[in-house]
Parts: sequence; C-alpha cells; structure tokens
Amino acid sequence: MSGGKWMQIVVTLDVMLARRKVKSKDLAAHIGITEANLSLLKQGHVKGVRFDTLLKMCDYLDCQPGDLLYFERESGAP
Repeated sequence: MSGGKWMQIVVTLDVMLARRKVKSKDLAAHIGITEANLSLLKQGHVKGVRFDTLLKMCDYLDCQPGDLLYFERESGAP
C-alpha cells in the first residue's frame, strides 16, 4: 500500500479459462506447474509470476498478459 491507498493486481485467469473452455488441469500440465499452484494463482494468492510461466499461459490460451491480469487501485487514488 502506498500512502494509505490500496492497489492490487487482479488475476482473471479463471475468466480466460472459461472463455477458451480449457480445464485447469490441462493448462497446469502444459505450463509445468501443479494444479494446486495454478489454483493459488487463479485466486490471486501468489506474490509473483515468472515471465516464462506467463508466456506459456498466454501461448496456450492464445491471449495477452492483460487478458489474465490487471491493475486496480482505490477509486479516487491518483
């Protein structure tokens, strides 16, 4: 947090999985992580994502990083 204002990266991986009709287990196998870790990522309970993991997700889902993540700040924050 910065100066009492909250900001966060929101993960929308579950939305893209549904749009592409892809099962989590198939994506996890393709990118080489466990289904449990993919679940944590989908819930936004991770501190970071490796670029190579993000690259593999985007390749498999045929999307852009911005389709999986977006930046959110408190309304009214600069």
